[in-house]
Amino acid sequence: MKATEQTLQEVDRAIRKVAEKFPSSEEATMLTDIHLRVSQDSGELLAYDDDDNEINRCVVEQWIENKDDDFYQHVAATLRASLLKQKEKIEQMSILKPYSFVLEDDDKETIEELYLVDDDTVILQEELMAGLNKDLDDFLDHLLKE
Repeated sequence: MKATEQTLQEVDRAIRKVAEKFPSSEEATMLTDIHLRVSQDSGELLAYDDDDNEINRCVVEQWIENKDDDFYQHVAATLRASLLKQKEKIEQMSILKPYSFVLEDDDKETIEELYLVDDDTVILQEELMAGLNKDLDDFLDHLLKE
């Protein structure tokens, strides 16, 4: 499922509205995560704070009744791309650092952490980490053989 231009615009607008709820100011809000819930049936993208208070809601047409097995992988990639595109706004939100954007399913189960905002930490995307364990194991085996 490749995100359409309309989907990208809807997601960008939703993320922008979340960021606008926490404009840069001197007093930061005490939050640790922004929870993004996506419904595979209704296509809704909902944003919640730690206390389960709704921050924003929109419907992404392309996601309505989507039954793809890899639905959440595609949604995560789309959301991550939007967060990265709006990185400056996201990192200036008046929330105490560190805080994360977390993707959840309808049952509030965490699917994955999409983006971590912290002054000292960088979370690498999954694709960059693929094969790292094998490389480290091979390296350790090589050292032990010497």
